[in-house]
Amino acid sequence: MLMVSNQLTNLDSRATLDALRELRTDVDAEARDLFAKWQSQIVRRAFCNGAFNMACYLALRRRDLRELQTALTPLGLSSLGRSESRVLPNLDAAIATLERVCAEPTPSDYPPARAHTRGTTILTRESDRVFGVPDVRRRVRIMVTFPLEAASDYEFVRDLVAHGMDAARINCAHDTPDDWGAMIRHVQRAVIEVGRPVKIHMDLGGPKPRTADVTLRGKDERLYIDDRILLTRAAPTDDDADDVKIAARVRCTLPQVLDQLQVGHTVWIDDGKIGTRVEAKTDLGVMLRVTHAREKGERLRDEKGLNFPDTDVELSALTDDDLSALDFVVTHADLIGYSFVQTADDVARLHAEIAWRIGSRAGEKRTHPPAIIAKIETRRAIRNLPEIIVSAAGQTPFGVMIARGDLGVEVGYERMAEIQEEILWLCEAAHVPVIWATEVLERFVDKGTPSRSEMTDAAMSARAECVMLNKGEYVREAVTILDNVLKRMQEHQTKKTPTLRALNAWAETI
Repeated sequence: MLMVSNQLTNLDSRATLDALRELRTDVDAEARDLFAKWQSQIVRRAFCNGAFNMACYLALRRRDLRELQTALTPLGLSSLGRSESRVLPNLDAAIATLERVCAEPTPSDYPPARAHTRGTTILTRESDRVFGVPDVRRRVRIMVTFPLEAASDYEFVRDLVAHGMDAARINCAHDTPDDWGAMIRHVQRAVIEVGRPVKIHMDLGGPKPRTADVTLRGKDERLYIDDRILLTRAAPTDDDADDVKIAARVRCTLPQVLDQLQVGHTVWIDDGKIGTRVEAKTDLGVMLRVTHAREKGERLRDEKGLNFPDTDVELSALTDDDLSALDFVVTHADLIGYSFVQTADDVARLHAEIAWRIGSRAGEKRTHPPAIIAKIETRRAIRNLPEIIVSAAGQTPFGVMIARGDLGVEVGYERMAEIQEEILWLCEAAHVPVIWATEVLERFVDKGTPSRSEMTDAAMSARAECVMLNKGEYVREAVTILDNVLKRMQEHQTKKTPTLRALNAWAETI
């Protein structure tokens, strides 16, 4: 970790000024070098400002700024902690003020006011390009994942639009093109009837390792800590292993992953309900030892997800099913959700596949590609996020989805909130909109009554540009609740910055 070089004590304004000047010089130089490496990938001039500001932000946040921030606060200067969208103007303004405090004979000019608002203006513009122009009363959009019901029940879709849905998410891992087409026609009809725009977001499923052919031993068919699981490439047979110490035999639906695992690597099963560690590699696959399970044990069934947080899994982000779905998606979607994207090369491949399909349909009305939404769900994707952003946003309107389900398993739930914040900060620096996804108001959507913690989570989601709800019996009511929460929070906060609206909680009449 890099440290600011000057030691700042006793409100030493001169030392603080010297530190800020040194910091500003270093950040600018490092950012220019990084931006130069990215420039060949940036076709959209609209992204140039965001790319350079993100380079500045990466250079700034490579340093431990806590001591400098502590020194600035008693001087009444703006904190560095809200500089995401305007790194250099924020530093320049602080330097200009300190020069005056220190009675410099020729202090620097302050940056123009537009320099402080340009980043927010660009982010708003990019959000409008991706999600459409929002309702004037609510900056943050609401996306709803469609169940199969949306293909046959027009009233269901119309109610969602009327309640405040801004984007309809269709998961291409489920249902059929005929079903997708029916859903889209219902949305288009509802848009005309209700009179508010709705974007179509179509999500490519991507490669998802899952359990299959699960065979459990034992009377209660549960797994406990220290049990062993044989994770195989092919369907287990009675001849595969007669070791009575093996509690379960399970096939991995993407067997090539097993060759990439190493002894000691962690494997999570069923959204983190079962934690295991690779104990040995065998001709059949890998032997896992259960390290995490409830005291009463965990059941294991087919079609449960597998996560490999310690392994840089090499898989194509586009499956054969995804490529087939793209034929429909490119023609009908406003936004393409890209699952399991981990590198800039993954983005380049999707760009190529989209461009080929658009080019082969020159007679059709679409000439510009849909926006791309990168679902960030692995540790590798987090490490490569700046390059993913440049590769995608440099070519086409772009957004990021924080896929908090898989991501929480990958990074560990104790780090989920931290990583979520860092993704929000980096995307704001790049002027890239974010979708806050997974488990938002989940209990309410399923049961009709919210938990206190999920209401707090819904309020926190106001710092993104879009919030995604999953399907469930009470999703229409959940849209209404979320719409209300987001409107209220908008009065108090924009991104990380409090707006300081008058507080009414202690007024005589609330």
